[in-house]
Formats: sequence, structure tokens, C-alpha cells
Amino acid sequence: MENNNQTQRIPVRQLDVPLERDVFLRSLVRELSGVLEEVVGLQEAEGFISIVGQNMGNEIDSIYKQALQTNQLNKGQIADVLENLKARIQGEFYVITMDENKVVFGNHQCPFGDKVKDRPSLCMMTSNVFGTITANNNGYAKVHLKETIAQGAAGCQVTVYFTENEEADAVDGREYFKSE
Repeated sequence: MENNNQTQRIPVRQLDVPLERDVFLRSLVRELSGVLEEVVGLQEAEGFISIVGQNMGNEIDSIYKQALQTNQLNKGQIADVLENLKARIQGEFYVITMDENKVVFGNHQCPFGDKVKDRPSLCMMTSNVFGTITANNNGYAKVHLKETIAQGAAGCQVTVYFTENEEADAVDGREYFKSE
């Protein structure tokens, strides 16, 4: 049966469809992480995403070192790079406190947007990118994800420890070491 409403036909390219590359890619990552979490479990999904985060951390570390014309970032530069990285990918990370042993970040907006909700495995991207960049430049890092948007918090609180110490030992987190 033919449609007789040819005069009212709207060209597809003019439709107001909430779909563009960024939304598509964030949705793709959300669905991939969800399938991983369902098929292999949360812990294994975090492991797979951790590998991707480590690879991206190494690449991003090299990009920033080249831009800053240095072979090694100091602790202040590490904090600046991590904050700047998240801003560039539309996260709203900011430094709450920093001292010789750690930097504590707050965050109001995840780069994955609302696609991160109920996908805690995606937080391994932040953990591994932060941990890899820090360890590559400092020799060691421990990343503690105290609160995350993925787990229903209004924002994130992420602590990156520069040194092994009693405070770092007292919290759960992932440790990272410089790879040669």
C-alpha cells in the first residue's frame, strides 16, 4: 500500500533527532561496558576497561610531556594535567586539596555524561588514566574512588596518592607502578 501523504513528507536530514557522534560514542561505550558487566561480571569488566585506560594513560602522558617539552612531570604538573585532561573531555574535575603525598579531586560532570550511571566499570578509565600518568612520572600511584556518579553520587571524589603511606594503605584503591 502506497503512502498518499507525499506532500507532508519531511526529509530525514531535517529531523530533530538527538543523535550525533558524541552521543553515539558515549552510548556505544555504555552498552559495551554493560554487556561486559552482565556477561563476565563487574570485576572482570573493570579489568578489561583497566587495560584500555592504561593504554590511553600512556598515550595521554606522552602527549602532555611533548606539549610541555619535558621528560617527566612534577607533582604539580601531574595534578594540572589530570585536571586539564578531564576539562578537555567535558568533565568538571577540580582540585580540592593537594600536598606532597596526594591530590584530591572533586567532580560535578562525568565525561560520559548520564551514560555512566549504573556503569561503575567505566570509572576504571579515570582510575587507570590517572594512575598510569601519575606512576609514569612519579614511580608510584594509588587511586581511591571514594564517590562516583556511576554509583549514584551527585559527584565524584578521587584521591591520587603519590606515596605509599599509612593513609594510602588505609583506603581501598588500585596501585600503579612505573613500567619500564
